[in-house]
Amino acid sequence: MSLPLSGALARLGWVALACAAQTWGLVGSAEAAEVRLRVMQTSDIHMNLLNYDYYQDRESQEFGLAKTITLIHQARAEAPNSLLFDNGDLLQGNPLGDLVARVHPLKAGDVHPAYKVLNLLQVDAANIGNHEFNYGLPFLRQAIAGANFPSLNANVMEADGRRHAFVPSVMLVREVTDEQGRVHKLKIGVMGLTPPQILEWDRQNLAGRVQVRDMVEVARETVPALRRQGADLVVVIAHTGIEKSELPRLSENMAAQLARVPGVDALLLGHAHTEFPGPGFKGYPGADLDKGRLFGVPAVMPGRWGDHLGIVDLRLSDQGGRWHVIDSQASLRPIFDRSARQPLVAADPMPATVIAAEHQATLDHVRSQVAHTDTPIHSYFGQTVDSLAVRLVAQAQLRYAQRAVQGTALAQLPMLSAAAPFKSGGRQGWTQYTDIPAGPIAIKHVADLYVYPNTIKVVKLTGAQVRNWLEMSAGQFRRIDPAGPAQQALLDTSYPGFNFDMMWGAGDALRYELDLTQPARLDKEGRQAADSHRVVNLSWNGRPLDDRAEFLVVTNNYRAYGGGHFPALGADKVVVDAPDETREALARDLASQPSADRGGLAPSWKIRPVPRVKLQFLSGAGAIARLGNGLPVRLVNDNEDGSALFELAD
Repeated sequence: MSLPLSGALARLGWVALACAAQTWGLVGSAEAAEVRLRVMQTSDIHMNLLNYDYYQDRESQEFGLAKTITLIHQARAEAPNSLLFDNGDLLQGNPLGDLVARVHPLKAGDVHPAYKVLNLLQVDAANIGNHEFNYGLPFLRQAIAGANFPSLNANVMEADGRRHAFVPSVMLVREVTDEQGRVHKLKIGVMGLTPPQILEWDRQNLAGRVQVRDMVEVARETVPALRRQGADLVVVIAHTGIEKSELPRLSENMAAQLARVPGVDALLLGHAHTEFPGPGFKGYPGADLDKGRLFGVPAVMPGRWGDHLGIVDLRLSDQGGRWHVIDSQASLRPIFDRSARQPLVAADPMPATVIAAEHQATLDHVRSQVAHTDTPIHSYFGQTVDSLAVRLVAQAQLRYAQRAVQGTALAQLPMLSAAAPFKSGGRQGWTQYTDIPAGPIAIKHVADLYVYPNTIKVVKLTGAQVRNWLEMSAGQFRRIDPAGPAQQALLDTSYPGFNFDMMWGAGDALRYELDLTQPARLDKEGRQAADSHRVVNLSWNGRPLDDRAEFLVVTNNYRAYGGGHFPALGADKVVVDAPDETREALARDLASQPSADRGGLAPSWKIRPVPRVKLQFLSGAGAIARLGNGLPVRLVNDNEDGSALFELAD
C-alpha cells in the first residue's frame, strides 16, 4: 500500500533536513553530534478511543484514536528517536466518558479506560485540558492516578494560590541515538498549560478550590527554570489555540504569545479543534505553514477526536557543547482523506480489546429507550432556522426551572430559556449533526441532542441584557449586502455553533427577527463593535420587550458563568444554581411526553428575508433527506463531498 501523501512528505522532510545539515558541514563532524528527534502529539480525543459513533451507533472512518494509533506506529518506525504526548480534553466528550464518570463510576483502584489505552501506547507525558475538569476534581485526580506517565499542568494552583494543584512540569531523560549510531542522554523539559477560563466554565467544580494563572506568565517563569535544571530541550504542551490579534492576559487562545516566550523549542497546541499547519491559518501573523512554525517555533495542532496525528521533527546538534535545534519541520498526518471520502488507515485492534467491557457497557446504556418521536429530529439547519432539536432542550430547561422557582419570589418573573445547536458540522465534519429518525428515542439520542455534561443555571437579567444576549448570538452570521451579489453566504464559519443561543418563552411568548443587513453589534469578545441592531421586532406576549423589565433566563453553567464572552453574564447574575445536568432534565422531560415533537414551545425567531438576495449556507448532505415538513429551506447543490449547499426559502 502506498504511503499517505502526508507520510511521504514527512519522509521527504527528513531528507531535506539531512541535506541542510550536510550543507552546514555538521554531518560527520568530529566535534559535533546530530540527533533526529520526532515529537508526536494527540489532542482533544474527547473519549473517542475507538472509531465508533455512539450517537449513530455505528463505526466511523473519520475519527477515533484507534486509527491514530496506526499512524503512531508508522511514525515511530520511521524515526530513530521519538516522544509521544497527549494534549488533553481526553476524559470527556461522548457516552463512554459519561459512563465511567457518572453511570458506572470508577471504583477505587480502577484504571480509567483512556489510560488503559494510553499506558499501552507508552505516552511520555500528557497535559490536562479544560474538559478534564467537567466531572470535578475528585474524579480527575482519581482518573490520572491510573496513568503510567505524568499528567501536567503548571497554571492551576491550589486555593491558596501558592501550591500547584498538579505536577507543573517534568524533566524526561531519554537515551537517543545520533546519526553515527552513538548513544546520548537527552534531557527534555516538558510543561503543561490550560485556559484560565476553566474557572468560568466549571465554576461549580472549581470555585474556592483552585486559582488559575495566566498561561504566558507561567511559561515565562517555567521555561527558564527548566533550562536552569539542565533541560537540553523544552516542550510546551498548551491546551490553547491561535488567534490573529494580540490578546490581554488571562485570554483563552494564547499560542502566538507562548511561541514568543524565549527558550521554547516546540509548541504543542490543541483546544480549538483546528489543524496547524494548515490552510486555515494562511495569513496569520508569524505563521509559516511550509515549515510548520509559529513565530519561528515549530508548532502543531492535530484537529480533534484523533482525526490527525501531529508531528514535529527536530534536528539537534551539540555543537558548542550544548544541544540546540538546528532545523525543524512540523506536519499533520490524517486518518481520512476528506476530498476522496476514503479512510487512509485501518484501526489498530488494541483499544477495542483493552476496553471491550467498557465499550459494551456503553452500548447497553445508550440503547435503552426513554421516549418516542413521530417525526425526525435533527440539527442540520439549527443555525439558520428555528430547530426542534434545540427547542426540545430549551423546553426541558424551562420546565425544570419553573419547578425550581415554584413557591419563591422568583416565580413572579417572566422566564426564558436559551439553547444552542452543539452539533453543527463545519469544522467538526459533515457527519456531525444530530439526526434522530422517527421512532424510539434512546439515551444515545438524548446525549446526541446535548453532548456536554453541563448543569442547569438560571440568571436574572434586564430586557436590555436579554436583547444584548441575542445580539451576541447574531454575530454568527455574515453581514448581507442588499445591493450586493444575488447569492450571499449566510454563516461566519469561524463562529462556534455552540455560541449561537436561541431563546424561547412558554408557548409563543417570545418572538424576534434577525436583520442581517446590519453589521454585528458585538464582537467575539462581547464588546460593542457597531451602533446597530440585528435583533428586531423583539416582543414578549405580543408587545415590544421592555428593556427595563426583569427576566429569568435558563441556561447552562458554561454560559451562565461567562463562557463565550456574552455581555453581562457572570456569577453575580446566577439566581438558581441547580446541581442537575441538562441531559438528565432532557431525558425526564422527553419521557414525560407522549411524543417528543408535540412539545410546548412554538418557533420563536426567523431571519428576515433580504429582497433579491438568496441567503445560502452549507450543511451535511444528510440534510437532503430531511427537507420538507414546512422547513423554509431548499437545496441548491449536493457537493458530493459530504456537504450540500442550501438556501433559505422566501
